[in-house]
Amino acid sequence: MRERFRQFAPKQKFGGDKAYQGEAQVTTPCKKPKGGQLTDEQKQQNREFSQQRIFVEHVIRLIKIFNVARERFRLNCLNYKPVILAICGLVRLRIKALILSC
Repeated sequence: MRERFRQFAPKQKFGGDKAYQGEAQVTTPCKKPKGGQLTDEQKQQNREFSQQRIFVEHVIRLIKIFNVARERFRLNCLNYKPVILAICGLVRLRIKALILSC
C-alpha cells in the first residue's frame, strides 16, 4: 500500500493499523511505549479509532467469505477484476449500501 500513496493527493488521509505508524498520510492508533502505559486520553482515542475501523474489518470479512480474496485465484488473471467486482457488488447489496439508479 505504501507505494500506492503516490497515486493519491498529498492531503488524502487514510486510516490504518499500527504497522503504518509514522506514515504522513495514515492515521493510526497510539502504540504503547516499551515498558510504559498509555494515558487515559490515548486509550480513549484508540477506542474511537477502533469503533470507526470495525465497519471496514467486517466488510473485509464478508468479502473473504467468497474465498476469492482469501486464496490464490485459480482462473485466468484477466477474469479476476470482473469476479472481485461482482463479489463486492453482492457484499454492498447485502449491507444495503448498493445504490441503484434507474
